[in-house]
Amino acid sequence: MNLVQRVQDILLKPKATWPAIDAEPADTASLYKNYVMILALIPAVAGFIGLSVIGFGAFGVNFRVPVVTGLVNMVVGYVLSLVMVFVLALIIDALAPTFEGTKSQIGALKLSAYASTASFLGGVFSLIPSLSILGALAALYGIYLIYIGLPVLMKCPPDKALAYTAVVVVCAIIGGVVIAWVLSLLTPSPTRVSTAPFAMQVAAMQQMVPPRL
Repeated sequence: MNLVQRVQDILLKPKATWPAIDAEPADTASLYKNYVMILALIPAVAGFIGLSVIGFGAFGVNFRVPVVTGLVNMVVGYVLSLVMVFVLALIIDALAPTFEGTKSQIGALKLSAYASTASFLGGVFSLIPSLSILGALAALYGIYLIYIGLPVLMKCPPDKALAYTAVVVVCAIIGGVVIAWVLSLLTPSPTRVSTAPFAMQVAAMQQMVPPRL
């Protein structure tokens, strides 16, 4: 699989790409190693650069998160993104019978991983903290990707896809907030109360808007 080509295909022609994804062999390790772990670096690294190198501010005052704190948040945010993809897959798989779909752990993981593409790429906006909201908006495209991917990968009737998508999105947002809160408690920084939760919740919402969504 060519990474760049797959990113282009899933974003620009998802209706033709989902059947190809459904047919190709894959497992958890290959999906993470060849796709998720690579793209998840984009929001993590961009967030670190934006908060600790470029900084943010208002009214002429610029603030930078200390480098050590920024690195910790980058690592935790990266791990959070990887966890989010897996949690979303569990939700998709668990809900399949409710919407007359077929349970498939690998199908659900494919859907979660590739539907998160837009949010991963949108993470580049974190280079400029004031533009981070654009990354969250980009992640909304993932909802559409899930909607058209569910009938293909989870074999649900097309007329059930909209409700299936809506429930997945709600569950994913709740799961994202909970995991972000739990991981924020593990951030070893005296500023974690004000800085870490914000940074990680932004990362969580960007990933899970399809948290991913």
